Amino acid sequence: MATKAEKKAGKNAKQSADGPVKKLIASNKKARHDYHIDDTWEAGIVLTGTEVKSLRDRGASLVDGYCYLDGGEVWMDAVHIAPYVKGTWTNHAARRKRKLLLHKHEIAKLAGKTREKGYTLVPLEMYFLGSHAKVVVALARGRKEWDKRHTLREQQDLREAQRAMRRRELV
Repeated sequence: MATKAEKKAGKNAKQSADGPVKKLIASNKKARHDYHIDDTWEAGIVLTGTEVKSLRDRGASLVDGYCYLDGGEVWMDAVHIAPYVKGTWTNHAARRKRKLLLHKHEIAKLAGKTREKGYTLVPLEMYFLGSHAKVVVALARGRKEWDKRHTLREQQDLREAQRAMRRRELV
C-alpha cells in the first residue's frame, strides 16, 4: 500500500513525463466559420487574481473578442471573463483589454502581416497549460458569405461519404 507522499510523487512524476496538462476554458467556433485561419500563435495572458479564479470556473467567452497591436504590444479586447462570484470590490471588469505575452520577433511578424489588407488577429481558444493561462491567437482573413456556404457544403458531403463507407463496411 502506497503512502500519500508516494502517491503524490507518482502523480507529479507522471505529469512531468507527459508534460503539463492542457485544460480547455473556452473556444471560438464562430471565428473558424467567419475567417480563413492562416497561422496561429500561443500567447500568455496578463490577468488579475479574480480573473484567474473565474477562468478556473470556466467563465469565459471569446465570441466577440479580437486582438490588436499598440505600441509594440499585443492586446486582446472584448473577451468576456465573467466576474468572480465570491469576489468583492476587487473584482475585475468583465470586458477589459488584456495584454498578451509574445516574443518580440513574433510581435514583429504579426505587425507586418496585420498591415496587409484583409488580415486580422482573432483569439481561437483559451486554456490552462499547467497553471498558466494561455490563448491561441490566429492571423485570419475574412470569408465571404458564398465561401462560408461552400465550406459547409464540403463538410456535409464529407460526412455523408464517411457514413456511406461505414454502412458499406458493415454489410
